[in-house]
Amino acid sequence: MTSLSASLTVSIRLSNRPFRPCPPPSYQRDSTVPPASARRLAAGEATGRGRQERTVLPLARLTRRRLLELPALTGGAVLLGGPAASAPDARRPETLGPVVLEPDDPRYTELTTRGYNGRFTGSPDRVHLVGSAEQVVRAVEEAARDRARVAVRSGGHCFENFVDDPAVRVLVDVSEMTAVTYDPKRRVFVVEAGATLGRVYRTLYLGWGVTLPGGGCPAVGVGGHVAGGGYGALSRRYGLVVDHLHGVEVVVTDPSGRARLVTATRESTGAERELWWAHTGGGGGNFGVVTRYLFRTPGATGGPGELLPRPPGAVRSTSLSWQWRDLDRPAFTRLLRAHGDWHRRHAGSGSPYGEMSSGLTLGHRANGTITVDAALDAAHPHAQRLLDAFAAGLTAAAGVPHTASSATTPWLKSVLGGVQWPGGARFKSTSTLLREPWDDRQTGVLHDHLNRGGPEFATAAVYLTFLGGRIAAVPPDATAMPHRDALFSAVHEALWGEEEQTERQLAWVRNLYADLHADTGGVPVPNEANSGAYVNYPDTDLADPLRNTSGVPWSTLYHRDGYARLSRVKERWDPLDLFHHALSVRPPGAEPSSSS
Repeated sequence: MTSLSASLTVSIRLSNRPFRPCPPPSYQRDSTVPPASARRLAAGEATGRGRQERTVLPLARLTRRRLLELPALTGGAVLLGGPAASAPDARRPETLGPVVLEPDDPRYTELTTRGYNGRFTGSPDRVHLVGSAEQVVRAVEEAARDRARVAVRSGGHCFENFVDDPAVRVLVDVSEMTAVTYDPKRRVFVVEAGATLGRVYRTLYLGWGVTLPGGGCPAVGVGGHVAGGGYGALSRRYGLVVDHLHGVEVVVTDPSGRARLVTATRESTGAERELWWAHTGGGGGNFGVVTRYLFRTPGATGGPGELLPRPPGAVRSTSLSWQWRDLDRPAFTRLLRAHGDWHRRHAGSGSPYGEMSSGLTLGHRANGTITVDAALDAAHPHAQRLLDAFAAGLTAAAGVPHTASSATTPWLKSVLGGVQWPGGARFKSTSTLLREPWDDRQTGVLHDHLNRGGPEFATAAVYLTFLGGRIAAVPPDATAMPHRDALFSAVHEALWGEEEQTERQLAWVRNLYADLHADTGGVPVPNEANSGAYVNYPDTDLADPLRNTSGVPWSTLYHRDGYARLSRVKERWDPLDLFHHALSVRPPGAEPSSSS
């Protein structure tokens, strides 16, 4: 058994679907509360050409991004527990810390090996486990005095080595700052940067009946998720997380190295408002240390239950699966063409599907499965009819056997019912934001690469998330997340357990990415078809001139026309360039090029 297998082995009956530690953009499903049609599916009753199947899969056939989806399909089983259920309490004990750990402390290893990507492990001189903004100020000021490079860790999900870099000498870990509260004086919800998405969803919903339209992995930390914009299953209905970001409390430094806590809000003016703007999609590790996020939907009035979006009480979902053994190249092409055309027609908020979330998972042939998931508010008067019509169009286009399942799931269960990904495996992810569906050439590239290689690529996959809707209703310069007109977010990923596989796995995902973008220098240069890449899925290859031959710098791919504005914020609020990494915003005069 490989080390990856040993770390993740579970004894549980799984549906024949790819493995994924973060769920697709559509909601997770729970077949423990099905309507009559879903009960018939669970019993194996035929529905057209589809039927529900359940089987047991070995880990090697499961991809990284499906892990959290599985409990909803298997009666809600949970591995490694869920987020804390505690509510805000005015009688909380004294704040943790300050805790400063050096390499000879046994706790040091716990915090320096917490990153989810096993390719990277850091070795900072000291780790500050902080419990308050005041402790962050002291830690940052000490680092500034020593001119020591600083990194910040929240949930630990960074795709690259921005935190676990040998050059990082001081690590500020905010994972114990997890409070989620309501501030009646400022009329904002206050979320500490170490809180996980699962903690945020649970506390906001159970406490006030509201939520944020964030991602589907409950273990992801708010500190990094919000910094890049944040999207999820509710984003077509309510926009990005940063569309509801009222303010940030962030520790910054001045030219002398003195650190201080600044509150910057949507209502601020001058440099403070620019600091707020930079945190609405400019990416993490650039300007300082966010200690707390302040949330309130612009223009919202009334009590706390009216100040953020209200999620649906339950979601109605449909899942379709095809086996690679049934998909030759023409059928694969028909399926992807129909999928792309359908989503292009229904991208706008005015469509009957304006609030539907949808995700496509193209598992490697060694995994065996291609899956489409879609979901609507269960209270929508035509939810099942719309989902059935969506499914019928795709299955008819493919023209090969498929399986289908449907379910109705309470909303909170749908976002918290996932298995927590323990991390530690090695992976490489690359990102594309598509304005148009893949063309026939790119579809051929996908077919070729997903059929290339043997069982060692069983956990490789490509994921496509439906965007549009309310995301596109916000002007591209209103926040620092400029890709508002993107139709899809695509993630191309390889996952492996053993070090000796690294070069082959990296070559697979890199060659796929380069071939998909062969017409634009190996990267998604913004044009009619591409919007660029998503900063929350960073890939240092975009700054490598051997892989990015387009002549377009990585800063344009991630930030579009907003990079110069971000650079000015950097100059103002991090004059010592204390916070930097391979893809960080640079001050004016140090603008990156494709060779940086």
